[in-house]
Amino acid sequence: MSKLLLKYRFTFPDSSERAFTLEMDRDTAELAPSTRTDLPAWTELAFNQCAGCPLTATAGMKCPAAVHLSTFISGFEDLVSYDTVRVTVESEERSVTATLSAQQALASLLGLVMASSGCPKTAVFRPMARFHLPFSSESETAYRVAAMYLVAQHFAERDGAAADLKLEHLERVYRGVHAVNRGMAQACAPPPARMRSSTRSFCSTSTAASSPPPSTTSLGEIRPAFEALLQGE
Repeated sequence: MSKLLLKYRFTFPDSSERAFTLEMDRDTAELAPSTRTDLPAWTELAFNQCAGCPLTATAGMKCPAAVHLSTFISGFEDLVSYDTVRVTVESEERSVTATLSAQQALASLLGLVMASSGCPKTAVFRPMARFHLPFSSESETAYRVAAMYLVAQHFAERDGAAADLKLEHLERVYRGVHAVNRGMAQACAPPPARMRSSTRSFCSTSTAASSPPPSTTSLGEIRPAFEALLQGE
């Protein structure tokens, strides 16, 4: 497969650093299989299977999202969500550096991991993982989600299916991903937890679906920028 590499480098309040390299398939935006062998118990699919999960929890079956998350949240046990960290994200196209809260920084990384983990519910966000924009604002996320969804509807129509140009089914997509967010929050920091409650918070806000789905109101705020396109040539 053709590989796509993304690197996250964190600098913590005590000046220590951690770096993560994500390797994904350039075409499918799915992460390469984890090579970790010492997987924690909460990565078992049956440990806390998310509501609506289509996978069958056979003996030894692992949750794909949990397997990848376990690699990236390890080592953040002592980090508090409001700690300030410096993060640099490197891709083939650019390098982005920001100083922000640990909550925001890890949400960006874990959102990328969740979307590309192989979870059948979060796979809907793989196009956004393929064209990753770290630390995006709520309005940027709303625009990117709507654009991603409408491109999918374009492909659906080309394949002979009905296109949902009114975004009517997008909320259903969000409900499915919200269930994964809740499941991961419960799984990765189950009581009694050795990790701080902030770790649970990191896991629960780790996808684009942590923000509300794009609505007529939120998209209406950016309508003025589209006037030239709406008027035509």
